[in-house]
Amino acid sequence: MYEIVLSPFFCGQPFALTPRNSEIMSEKDQQETDKSFQNRLYPEDQQKVDEFIARGVNSVERKPFRPMRLLLMLVAVVFALSIFSQLLARWAGVY
Repeated sequence: MYEIVLSPFFCGQPFALTPRNSEIMSEKDQQETDKSFQNRLYPEDQQKVDEFIARGVNSVERKPFRPMRLLLMLVAVVFALSIFSQLLARWAGVY
């Protein structure tokens, strides 16, 4: 099976038909040939990176970010401030 690969850099060819990698190589073979899986650092540099990641702020496990919770909190605060401002305007005699 072939898939269409769209190039972000238009060089005269808008797309190319290429065989799917999953049909040609196994996942392990893909990891071995993919440069993003290869370590490009010297061992002593990799050790420094590992030590930095393991200490301080980087070592703290965090709860997952919940955008809906943040949105609900924002709506609640805006609603509460709106009610407070209406009450303050009535108390001050603006209405």
